[in-house]
Amino acid sequence: MASIKDVAKLAGVSVATVSRVLNDKGYVGQHTREMVEQAIKELNYKPNEVARSLFKKQSNTIGLIVPDIMNPFFPELARAVEDTASKFGYNVILCNSDEDRLKEQAYLDTLQQNYVNGIIVSSNTMTANQIIELNIPVVSIDREISKGLPTIVVENMKGASEATRFLMNKGCSRIAHIRGPQGVVNAEERCEGYREVVHQESWFSESYIVDGDYDMESSIEATLELLKTHPEIDGIFAANDIMAIGAMKAANQLGIRVPEELAIIGFDGIRLSSVTIPELTTIVQPIYELGEKATTMLVSLMNQQEVGQTYYKLDVELIERNST
Repeated sequence: MASIKDVAKLAGVSVATVSRVLNDKGYVGQHTREMVEQAIKELNYKPNEVARSLFKKQSNTIGLIVPDIMNPFFPELARAVEDTASKFGYNVILCNSDEDRLKEQAYLDTLQQNYVNGIIVSSNTMTANQIIELNIPVVSIDREISKGLPTIVVENMKGASEATRFLMNKGCSRIAHIRGPQGVVNAEERCEGYREVVHQESWFSESYIVDGDYDMESSIEATLELLKTHPEIDGIFAANDIMAIGAMKAANQLGIRVPEELAIIGFDGIRLSSVTIPELTTIVQPIYELGEKATTMLVSLMNQQEVGQTYYKLDVELIERNST
């Protein structure tokens, strides 16, 4: 593998001159630049990106911090971020925080040490002060961290209300809700959307709301207990697709037929929702657009370009399938 010294020797110039050409820093005559570029081409020289990032204090890299890479929503989001970043010439470092404050801070420190140009983050634990201390552009996605921070989310409450009304229009007379983690903004909004529709119904009970923690196994356990305690329930709105799939599995274990005896609807629109048996009715988020828009905004901020709008609340869409 050729080194920068080999390039300098072939071009008949100093290592410092090659460095100036590579980093486009300082004056280099046109003839000299052409000789260096020709030497680089002949030797197929690849610059040491780590060294270049240390020199320039930039790395053409962005960080992406997500709370749970096991949830299929986030790999699909990461794919959109990676696709878009690549078009702009940036690489992506993916970090899985597990919603752990200490782990999250450790990732922030590591990303700073690697001179990332900016960060996209989905977090319910990060604070505005942490963002300010980074001193690089940050875009929040899926969850709002603080007012004024560039943010892209979806119509969580609207989608939840639509899902619940849909079950009622399908003839469900006792509708339960499997909610996401306490304190997580989008989980609270989806629960609020459910409550908006059912709170005045004579049959509504607080015990119809159970915690699924955005996790399939937790949802299975919660649904088993829910349906044993309230066998009259004939509809379930789960706050994400993974929990809805868990609810379908729990119903199957109890011998309850979906959708004949129990209608189930999820939220997210992950690809997995279209291959379950039965296929899952869901509130679809524009996942790819979320990642694409967040990355485009971040790149504009990194390049100090005019952004204009910095807060987006994207619409959602109900897709009916066989689970209802």
